[in-house]
Amino acid sequence: MCPGISIGPLCIRFYGILIMLGAVAAAFLAQYEARRRKLNSELVWDALIWVLIGGIIGARLWHVFTPPPSMLVLDAVSNKLVNPYFVHNASIIKNLTDIISIWRGGLGIPGAIIGGGLALYIFCWRKKMSFPLWADIAAPGLALAQAIGRWGNYFNQELYGKPSNLPWATKIDHPVAGYTQYSTFHPLFLYESIWNLMNLGFLLWFERRFANKLKDGDIFLTYLVGYSIGRFFLEFLRLDAPQIGTINFNQAFMLVVGLVSAFLLFWRHRKGTTPNKGTQKPEA
Repeated sequence: MCPGISIGPLCIRFYGILIMLGAVAAAFLAQYEARRRKLNSELVWDALIWVLIGGIIGARLWHVFTPPPSMLVLDAVSNKLVNPYFVHNASIIKNLTDIISIWRGGLGIPGAIIGGGLALYIFCWRKKMSFPLWADIAAPGLALAQAIGRWGNYFNQELYGKPSNLPWATKIDHPVAGYTQYSTFHPLFLYESIWNLMNLGFLLWFERRFANKLKDGDIFLTYLVGYSIGRFFLEFLRLDAPQIGTINFNQAFMLVVGLVSAFLLFWRHRKGTTPNKGTQKPEA
């Protein structure tokens, strides 16, 4: 069954539609933010292609190298559970085909942020623009894109948490390993979507409230702190999270990102430093 729109043999998945809708909504918001800073807002659409490509590659690689435990497969050579994308007894061609088959699902938000951020950095370098400034412009839109894109997980029946009988619990049609007696679970996609909307509102308020005190890059760092806090605590509810030993890898990564970003904000505003926000001239 196609979780989307069927056109003959073609299946246009709601997941992909919502990701693209989120990206376009983010671009419109970034365009508004650039225009408000009296910068060339049309550059947003040029950068969007770079960021989308980098984000998709990064998101896929994150998933490939950090698959959830339920995806692990038994390797005939080692007789151990291994990463399904690097099975020893499979051909190299099959492994590579599985890796690039993003239409089969499997994208990681942390990888999307890393890949998209790297692509934006390269774009800014080529255009001789300030990366911290344009990262600030992109940050609220990034939160908006995540809030919209997360609803793709609803249609795919994924990103759910522990069993729940709350009125807003989401029904999962397929059996969940270890919880086959339950059919409704915490809708983590909904919680994260709401958290991202809250982060979006805070970023917009924060930038306007402290405009004269901020430095270029502060809004992006604030976004990282806000997103990391929400993701860290939501991971306590998540089932089937990528593990390194007994450690939830995503949760540990979010903790590191949040702490490092908070420290950088503190260091950048230590006593004796002055704001440098808005130092870049408008681009032609």
